Amino acid sequence: MSYSWNKLGLVFEPENYPGRPWMNSYAQGPSSLVLEKTIRVYFSCRPLPDSQGRFVSYSSWVELDRKDPTRIVAVANTPILNLGDKGTFDEFGTYPSSVIPYEEGYRAYYGGWTRCESVPFDVAIGLAESKDGRIFQRVGPGPVLGRSASEPFILSGPKIRKFNDQYILFYIAGRRWLIHAGRAEPVYKIRMALSRDGIQWKIFNQDLIPDSLGPDEAQASPDVTYSSGKYHMFFCYRAPIDYRRNKSNTYRIGYAWSTDLETWNRDDAQAGLSPSKNGWDSEMVAYPHIAEIDGDTFLFYLGNLVGKQGFGLAKLKGKL
Repeated sequence: MSYSWNKLGLVFEPENYPGRPWMNSYAQGPSSLVLEKTIRVYFSCRPLPDSQGRFVSYSSWVELDRKDPTRIVAVANTPILNLGDKGTFDEFGTYPSSVIPYEEGYRAYYGGWTRCESVPFDVAIGLAESKDGRIFQRVGPGPVLGRSASEPFILSGPKIRKFNDQYILFYIAGRRWLIHAGRAEPVYKIRMALSRDGIQWKIFNQDLIPDSLGPDEAQASPDVTYSSGKYHMFFCYRAPIDYRRNKSNTYRIGYAWSTDLETWNRDDAQAGLSPSKNGWDSEMVAYPHIAEIDGDTFLFYLGNLVGKQGFGLAKLKGKL
């Protein structure tokens, strides 16, 4: 048995909104905030590369009609954050971000990344706050969750949730770098941390999801919701190497469930969302985000080239 989704198509394409040089392409890592009349979807995008072919990334948002989430009603004119200062963990970009209401405003947890020499990049998780959820200010120049003895690099993909009066941060943590065809490829696993105030975090310090493709499987974008007496996690995974050219090795969406958030039962066959026969998501489906909106369950996700064209949407047939 698997869940069944009705694909609603490619919803947001950044190339359709010129005049925003910081948003030339990509709409990666979609994450939603349900408002009174709209759904604000945060995503990460890129300007054109510099003279050396290097990119930076920004996080921004688009608002969708709450009654018809395929209809765009507003697109941001600026990123939610500027790039970090020289030498900081987020000097070269924010990707991705996840926003949650907090007191009279909002908090955004985001992956801030910097360039490295022996490997391409490193990532840590930062925190920013906002009154309106459109423009954010960092709580400080450093991350709220960064390197440690057991998590030495690549802390990214944060998804913030609140269950049982406790903040839960689902994220990925790097395990090792593999060298294939002269290129460094990261291996990362899904983890979580717990907090009462959203600032001081206790790391669970255990990989949550068992491997399906062997110990070097890369797992990303964990997102969790609660329904029918259990927690449901949708995530994506790929082979450790040769996933750019070999489309059978690239990202697919996986599924796991739990009754206590600690022990997870993986059953990818239940995920129910696979690449289409043709079109924008014919090669991969990746970076899922679950949104419960007015009794319906929606899945935001990326397609080919990990969201270069934008993000799409699917609606669950039935209930989780």
